[in-house]
Amino acid sequence: MRRAFTLALGWGLLTSAAFAADTKVVLVPGHASHGKGDHEFHAGLKLLDACLDKMPGIQSTYLEPAEMVPGEGWPKDEKVFEGAKTIVFFMDGGGGHPAIQGDRLKTLRKLAEQGVGLVFMHYAVEVPKGAAGDTFLDLIGGYYETGYSTNPHWVADVKALPEHPITRGVRPFAVKDEWYYNIRFRPEMKGVVPILAAKPDDEARQGKSSSPRGPYDHIVANKGRDEVLAWAVERPDGGRGFGFTGGHSHANWGDPNFRKLVLNAILWTAKAEVPSQGAESTVSEEDLKKDLDPKGR
Repeated sequence: MRRAFTLALGWGLLTSAAFAADTKVVLVPGHASHGKGDHEFHAGLKLLDACLDKMPGIQSTYLEPAEMVPGEGWPKDEKVFEGAKTIVFFMDGGGGHPAIQGDRLKTLRKLAEQGVGLVFMHYAVEVPKGAAGDTFLDLIGGYYETGYSTNPHWVADVKALPEHPITRGVRPFAVKDEWYYNIRFRPEMKGVVPILAAKPDDEARQGKSSSPRGPYDHIVANKGRDEVLAWAVERPDGGRGFGFTGGHSHANWGDPNFRKLVLNAILWTAKAEVPSQGAESTVSEEDLKKDLDPKGR
């Protein structure tokens, strides 16, 4: 999170508030749920926060553990969402998804009605079918549906990318992750723009590393088909949404194209200008070791 500083000028003292950025990004991490190096929600978002803080015109707000409801991936004070241009959720999903507890789906809808961008990454794209799934279809265009979607660990070899602000400066890449696919999208993919797609290998089709284990007949039947792994939408309310199924392995933030794509998506959903060569950032091996949960779950 960018900290305030004071500039001494000949005509007086000005704080950085005088030059405050008007593009506020809020990063909401979930609690630890896996072993060290996997589902590193805090370390992952803290790393992205450091990248965003170096970008002109961006005010990145990363929520520290003390600011979160204990055991959940939700802020203690929802006022943190005020003025946000986009909100990034990186947390566990399913029936325990923090964003679907209580009246929080209503909170998401209210934010969307204000044109706030919404980004959900990895497990955070999974919600139960029904009210939660329908809300995600409206807000980001798709979601992981248990029994329909699948979640194997495999190398996604992205051979080509579409022309879109989110893909600026991103080159084809191959990364092993727990890439979800066969996402439940809106009927006929209405308004959904595929951003990342790759062809699962036979082992991934068989679901040998999926949970629950495959094979699923409807997944195997689509052998040879490219699968959408990340997507974007522009909503009727004027806001934007982005779903990204990667992010299981923290080490993957070290891949410059993997990272740039997500940073571009955050800027795009915030309606900030995405540079012609994409959001540039540098992450070292030491950076990737910072803030890892010492115990995991």
